[in-house]
Amino acid sequence: MHSPSPQASDSGASDTLRRGLSMRHIRFIALGSAIGTGLFLGSAETIKAAGPAVLVSYIVAGACVFLVMRALGEMAVRHPVAGSFANYAHHYLGPYFGFLAGWTFVFEMLLVAIADMTAVTAYMGLWFPGTPGWVWMLAAIALIIGLNLLRVRVFGEVEFWFSLIKVVTIVALIAGGLALLVFGVSVGGHTPTVENLWSGAGGFAPFGVWGIVMSLGVVAFSFGGIETLGSTAGEADRPERSIPRAINSVPVRILLFYVLSLAVILCLVPWQQLDPSSSPFVTVFSALGLPAAQHIVNFVVLTAALSAMNSITYASARLMYGLAQQGQAPRAFGAVRGGSGVPLVPVLVVLGALLVGLGAFLLIPDTLFLMVASIASFATVSTWIFILCSHLAMRRRLRASGERTVYRMPGAPWTSVVALAFCVFVLVAQAFSPSTVWALVIGVAWVALASLGFLLLRGRGREPLDLEVNPASMAAAA
Repeated sequence: MHSPSPQASDSGASDTLRRGLSMRHIRFIALGSAIGTGLFLGSAETIKAAGPAVLVSYIVAGACVFLVMRALGEMAVRHPVAGSFANYAHHYLGPYFGFLAGWTFVFEMLLVAIADMTAVTAYMGLWFPGTPGWVWMLAAIALIIGLNLLRVRVFGEVEFWFSLIKVVTIVALIAGGLALLVFGVSVGGHTPTVENLWSGAGGFAPFGVWGIVMSLGVVAFSFGGIETLGSTAGEADRPERSIPRAINSVPVRILLFYVLSLAVILCLVPWQQLDPSSSPFVTVFSALGLPAAQHIVNFVVLTAALSAMNSITYASARLMYGLAQQGQAPRAFGAVRGGSGVPLVPVLVVLGALLVGLGAFLLIPDTLFLMVASIASFATVSTWIFILCSHLAMRRRLRASGERTVYRMPGAPWTSVVALAFCVFVLVAQAFSPSTVWALVIGVAWVALASLGFLLLRGRGREPLDLEVNPASMAAAA
């Protein structure tokens, strides 16, 4: 497997991607995929499950995400390829695990995209309650697929502005909420106070440690998608420079956005008063009594869902492209449009999956979001496990050869082992809750189905994968 070359022909089909993403684009693509429906809508479910102690869930899971990203970053700087961790799993763990890692991530991203598309119907319902939800789903599909057929730099620019809207809103919530706390301004009949975190019935952790554990599945879903940053390495202008900077900043920012924003919300309004079926952000801004606050925040969470769909479509298409490059997807998946440098067939596969999600919405509109979110959490954590196992295998190989990497994961290999143990714990915990055990069963069924797909390849993609090492990273290491 060779790293994609920076250029592609200007006409016809090619098999190389175009490097056109700046560090600004890369940072906001990762923000766009990880700060979306999971925070703006899914956080209502996590608060319901754990109460104020949900902050512990986000802190612990956020620390694990940071370790996963550092592990991925060390591999991405060394091997900047579009297939990202699927290629790394193939190279360091073997073809079967590369196939399983790649298609499990695609499975995860498609599910998350369907969840975001479902959220779009909820947000648009505030403004157009009489319009069927499938109309907005079709509109979202047309917009996102259209954007992903453009040149990658255009896509990156659109995603930058999508994500910037979310970041500005979260910062405004945190700043405004802190001001209300300092001056004691009433919010919806409630006096803002830090004591709201522990003064309610049951205290800080009304459901005990078990509530924290049970919230981890949805929390993992909330963070899912940040690993898309690894997929940008194949189209980054200078991956040895941009990837480390993005990884060092983005996970910390996401953790702060999640923890600080939810902490402020829980201080402004007692957690029992939050509607689990509505976005806490909409609830709080509406309670502030600001003119059109509800509509402004509804617009923001709508762009958040579209932003996440946009990033997810990009990442899953690039991963399918990478799988084709290593013989683990149909050859047509590895061709790109010469004019735009976009892998056309993978984008069309995403389109088909979204249309299937639209059909599912017509059958189970009320439960589709939570259903796909639960299954996606299994796929998300499984993807993190593949990344960590690949990183451990890479470090063993480097130690044996006496090599050192430029961008080393701190505390490795023990930090990778700790993060791996946490991921396994989250998966096992799903078996002990009636609301998530079925998602675990479907996840295991998916692994079996993907394994069957690997066996049916009839030898394709079974050869050893030889990843090129980034020359810039080697020179810096020397």
